[in-house]
Amino acid sequence: MKIDIFSHFLPKKYMETVSKKVDTKVMSVWAKTPPLSQIDVRLRVMDMYPDVMQVLTVATLPMSITLEAILTPRETIELSKIANDEMAEVVAKYPNKFLSAVACLPLNDIDASVKEADRAITQLHFKGVQIFSNINGESLDTPKFMPLYERMAQHDLPIWIHPWGKPKPASGDLLTNPVMGLGWPFETTVAMGCLAQSGVFEKYPNIKFITHHCGGMVPFFAKRIAMSGWGKDIMGAQRAMIVSNFRKFYADTAVYGNSSALDCGYAYFGAEHLLFGTDTPLGGTADSSGGYRCTRETIRSIEEMNVPVIDKVKIFEDNAKRLLRMEP
Repeated sequence: MKIDIFSHFLPKKYMETVSKKVDTKVMSVWAKTPPLSQIDVRLRVMDMYPDVMQVLTVATLPMSITLEAILTPRETIELSKIANDEMAEVVAKYPNKFLSAVACLPLNDIDASVKEADRAITQLHFKGVQIFSNINGESLDTPKFMPLYERMAQHDLPIWIHPWGKPKPASGDLLTNPVMGLGWPFETTVAMGCLAQSGVFEKYPNIKFITHHCGGMVPFFAKRIAMSGWGKDIMGAQRAMIVSNFRKFYADTAVYGNSSALDCGYAYFGAEHLLFGTDTPLGGTADSSGGYRCTRETIRSIEEMNVPVIDKVKIFEDNAKRLLRMEP
């Protein structure tokens, strides 16, 4: 078995409800990727990879829009419940395809987010929650988010971090547009830095964060992070603690088939903290596999890594089973 820890999904009812509240041009972008929301299409394509099971995460809206940026807390609470209920139905109906799901939260209301996380985990049997690299511009070390971290530490289940940055006008600029490849890894890196020095790892030693795209820029710039100045008030043991906290994150393998990048992530995070994740069905829609090029290429890139076979098994399966507390 291979467990895809970061596969994206747009539940049909959720998508239809969102479409009534946002510009239809926005939603039309995702309509061009049928496996994202059409379960029958998704299942047909998944049959190409019979040994892969997916953990469902709700996809962000096109053009780097999050619900929290455009809707009221009451609306996001409603939509989160719709998304989570529908994902639970899909998982229950197709248990041989979908291992579980990750809760969508109304992140502009943290009390409601904690409540929905509890419901999704205890009633719907979800395996964690998803947040973003910042919440409407507020960094993840903002004290208001700590109750959610505390609750997830109590549940002993991970928090998925999906990158997000406010839309930029230069839609074709790789350096400024968060959707276009470079912006999102940067956003992930900043979020990791904020959390590393927030005290959250010290306050909740068993907290677990899963980062998208192999930990952003952190593995490549590991030496620079370790050598960089952290300010005159952060020295000695505190600085060493912050640097070590970066290695406590988990990272997926969604780098679109780049074995060299995975080798870098493996060297930094270690075999125990690397998880098979593909970004499916996004990140590679223009190919004959119906948007699942990322699955094919990610499998290939892991198989081509120059690491022990036992570590590849950890990456493909064992780490996810341990992290999601699956029964042996």
